[in-house]
Amino acid sequence: MSDAPPFPKSRRKFLYDAALGTSAWIGAGQLAPVLAQQQGPAIVTSERLRPQVGSGVMSGDTTRDAAILWSRTDRPARMVVEYSPNENFKDARTLVGPVALARSDYTARVDLRGLPVAQRLHYRVRFQDLQHESAWSEPLVGSLLIPGGSARDICFAFSGDEAGQGWGIDESRGGFRVYETMRRFKPDFFIHSGDQIYADGPIQAEVKLDDGSLWRNLVTPAKSKVAETLDDYRGNFAYNLMDANKKRFMAEVPFLVQWDDHEVRNNWYPGQVIGAAEKRYQEREINLLVQRARQAMFEYNPFRIDRADPERVYRSFNYGPLLEVFMLDERSYRGVNSPNRQSKPGPDAAFLGAAQTQWIKQSLLRSRATWKLIASDMPISIIVRDLNPDVPQGNFEAWTNADDGKPAGRELELAQLLRFIKQHDIRNVVWVTADVHYASATYYTPEKAQFTDFKPFWEFVGGPLHAGTFGPGEIDHSFGPDVRYVSVPEGMKQNRSPADQLQFFGIGKIDAKTRALTMSLHDVDGKNLFGVELSPEA
Repeated sequence: MSDAPPFPKSRRKFLYDAALGTSAWIGAGQLAPVLAQQQGPAIVTSERLRPQVGSGVMSGDTTRDAAILWSRTDRPARMVVEYSPNENFKDARTLVGPVALARSDYTARVDLRGLPVAQRLHYRVRFQDLQHESAWSEPLVGSLLIPGGSARDICFAFSGDEAGQGWGIDESRGGFRVYETMRRFKPDFFIHSGDQIYADGPIQAEVKLDDGSLWRNLVTPAKSKVAETLDDYRGNFAYNLMDANKKRFMAEVPFLVQWDDHEVRNNWYPGQVIGAAEKRYQEREINLLVQRARQAMFEYNPFRIDRADPERVYRSFNYGPLLEVFMLDERSYRGVNSPNRQSKPGPDAAFLGAAQTQWIKQSLLRSRATWKLIASDMPISIIVRDLNPDVPQGNFEAWTNADDGKPAGRELELAQLLRFIKQHDIRNVVWVTADVHYASATYYTPEKAQFTDFKPFWEFVGGPLHAGTFGPGEIDHSFGPDVRYVSVPEGMKQNRSPADQLQFFGIGKIDAKTRALTMSLHDVDGKNLFGVELSPEA
């Protein structure tokens, strides 16, 4: 890396930076003197002194020549990262990372910059115990592809909805099987479209299935009740990292993550007060729960925190001339869930909010990538009603209001964005999402719409990764949806368990030569259920 200092920092400066969560660059293949007191491997006198790293290692927020590396240990310990373009770690560089402390639940991350584009980077993460400098964790090894360049194809995966409806990790049934299936596609990155956890969904040890057999969950104290404290939310994220399939996938595929509702509580919106009909919660102020949930989400993901706006979830990622990804946040700025029939834009009709709407417009306008991929945490035309027991019935949770008419309520924001894309001739925009617990492919065309001032586009729905299967949902026809594929039959029993193998994900592939984008939907075994090749608009 061209910006890495050639010599180690002083011990005092290193310890100061580590306490602040910053990192120290040192020479290729070497450990800083503060971390090693002798040549050769460190000596550990007792296994119990070793920091433990049971949550695995993960990369994410890859963009241009940068990536975040993440891991977690079980005690105060320094994170040390070695990385190299060579699998055998020849010519490796070493980065002495931050100290993992209790205040971040012993999670830690480093932000690697100036990386060689379009190359696979191999990395190794270790933790050194603060009290016993000879005590090191076992090394965790991973790799990631650095984005950029135009000479190679791009492959990505997308899905959402993980450990929902009480369906947790049953190791006898293979755990989170979809992660292993997606891994075999060797995607360059994975878009997690939200509902990473079900903070409002406790997990029981056993669930009786329709055939009389038992689904046997791994259980933890944090998953035995709805999440309310910071430690409860942390425990929900930690639970999902107990799955071997997910940890193997994480070590090979970078994550781009967003949130939806279950990271906090079903169908939440800012300022909500949980009503008396919901008996499970002692803390009833949503804003306080959101604060705790957001902190846990940032701690347990390879987020690159925006220093100007540390709570910001929406962001974009540049993958070179072929692709740019735009991650939306449809939770933090929305108005109250309502009948969604407002006649004019405003706070009550907000879904993205004014600032985020302006951001996505200008980001799309500036993008020079062939394909612009919008990752939305909720679908456009599938009707999602707010059925919580403590709210008035007749309210809506997503974009639509089920009237099949001219845009109203939150649909006004969407119409404004779609009109902007057409007016500025922004080409090759594709949407991906999850949330509804089945997969679908929909083509939107103005010829069939009540609102017609937009360019035709596709939307692909993935999920669930590992949760109850529902659907198919009702469709609002305001924006002319032509549903080309649905992964579940009409009249299906709802909340089908993962044992029924109705878990889904999507794959996108961009051909570097033709620039064509092929989008496909797959089941838990990887079977291709639907696919379409999209030629780029010149």
